[in-house]
Amino acid sequence: MAKKSENYTFNGWIAAAALVGVLVAVSFIPPRTLGGVKIRRANILSDIFDFDDTPARSPESAVFNEEEFQVDMTEVAERIDADTLPPRVQTLFEWEIGRDTTLRAEVLPDTACTRRIVAIEEYDSLRLDGMRAFYDTVLLARRPVRIAVLGDSFIEGDILTADLRERLQETYGGGGTGFAPMASPLTAFRRTVKTVSKGWTSYNIMQRKKTPQTLRDKFYVSGWVCQPVEEASTRWETTAYRRKLDECSCGRIFFLSPDSSRIEVTVNDSLRREFSVEGDPSVRQIAVRAPRIGSLAFRVVSGTRGFIGYGAVLESDGVSVDNYSIRSNNGQAMFWTNPSIDAQIDAMLDYDLVILQYGLNIMQNGVYNYTNYAAQIEKMVTFVRECFPGAAVLVMGVSDRSVRTDAGFAPMAAVPYMTAYQRLAASNVQAAFWPTADAMHNLGGMGHFVRSGWAGKDFTHINYSGGRRIGRALFDALNDRIRATHELRRRRVYFDPVLPDSLHLKPLRDPLILAPIHLNPMMP
Repeated sequence: MAKKSENYTFNGWIAAAALVGVLVAVSFIPPRTLGGVKIRRANILSDIFDFDDTPARSPESAVFNEEEFQVDMTEVAERIDADTLPPRVQTLFEWEIGRDTTLRAEVLPDTACTRRIVAIEEYDSLRLDGMRAFYDTVLLARRPVRIAVLGDSFIEGDILTADLRERLQETYGGGGTGFAPMASPLTAFRRTVKTVSKGWTSYNIMQRKKTPQTLRDKFYVSGWVCQPVEEASTRWETTAYRRKLDECSCGRIFFLSPDSSRIEVTVNDSLRREFSVEGDPSVRQIAVRAPRIGSLAFRVVSGTRGFIGYGAVLESDGVSVDNYSIRSNNGQAMFWTNPSIDAQIDAMLDYDLVILQYGLNIMQNGVYNYTNYAAQIEKMVTFVRECFPGAAVLVMGVSDRSVRTDAGFAPMAAVPYMTAYQRLAASNVQAAFWPTADAMHNLGGMGHFVRSGWAGKDFTHINYSGGRRIGRALFDALNDRIRATHELRRRRVYFDPVLPDSLHLKPLRDPLILAPIHLNPMMP
């Protein structure tokens, strides 16, 4: 009898399928470390599935160099005094197309918040420019209330500040996107204002050694100096990415013109006016007011020698929030700015609150002592008070962050330690403090942020969705104190109508609003 032939083709397909099945199973085995050697994942599905085994994107810099924070505060104060004397020439150029002459009405705090609030901790009870004065200004001032947020890539592109601004403007009035630089490679990333610039060369403060020598001492806290060729121009346009952004009625443009120049400004692509600017080293401002500004354009017609453009502030009566984010900045960049330029622009804007958001680029896994960095935070607050003398200062604690382990991502153990050192620094210089990581934990922590699509897979940086959550949490904290201040003021007026509030008598403080906690940096 003939032997039955084998079906080798069929058997071959079975063997191939079995091999593929084994390799697919192996693909799902995470990387392992054996004997100190990391074994990579054998992923034959790399064209279909991305297991994201590459190390999480770390902050831009994990190195703390104390030399970068060297600054003589006495010299800073002397320089501000010397360079901010009454200018010899015109520094403010005004163009009033029309405006609403109604004064900003007294506002009431939002009382509808039902979320759990992570409170602002106030250690500035003895200062004349503390948070209590800021709260009263929000409630009572008949002028724009201005907030500057200085930070790193965590808030780049108006992340977080866009939503803080929206909630403040919805509650207490105002509109516009705040500060927008004259030109920057990062302008396309920002969604709250559309910027188109031509003919500018931009220099970033973090690459100041590559900046021409003549420009290195001209930086503002925005972190950019922009040098034009003739006919260089910038056009800013409002967007509807967040509510109230298109309710802009004032545009302020800031620049240096050491030689005489001619400037053309265009409003809403239709109304144009030319300004002749006499040469002088002082900071100049062109302020344009109109019932509504949908776009604002700036063009250097002539006089580009030594000319520097900083940017524009788009605002209206009410609250304005300016985002001054600088990628890779640990906070040291403010010491590389020109304090007199900072002070001159503040004299034109008069900031009421400066928020400092730093620390993410310093924090390292396994490092729990940040004594030296805490000392630098104290220097930052002192520097801000020299350059922005009328502003209260709020230090934001470091955000939550996770690190990769063999079992996946886990909360970084250094976060509570960095938070404690930042809190101690704020208390030492009587600034206010807000624990950002606590607010994120209240929302589920960084792990939940990533799973919800609110943060990147580096488990470090939030996106606009995450910024919305944290921005609103910060608003809730501010609004809670504004509400308490309003109630305290109402009771004082009821019991003693002649007792002035802190807007008129800033030394007046109430010890009940203080909330010092966890001052020991070794306590998570």
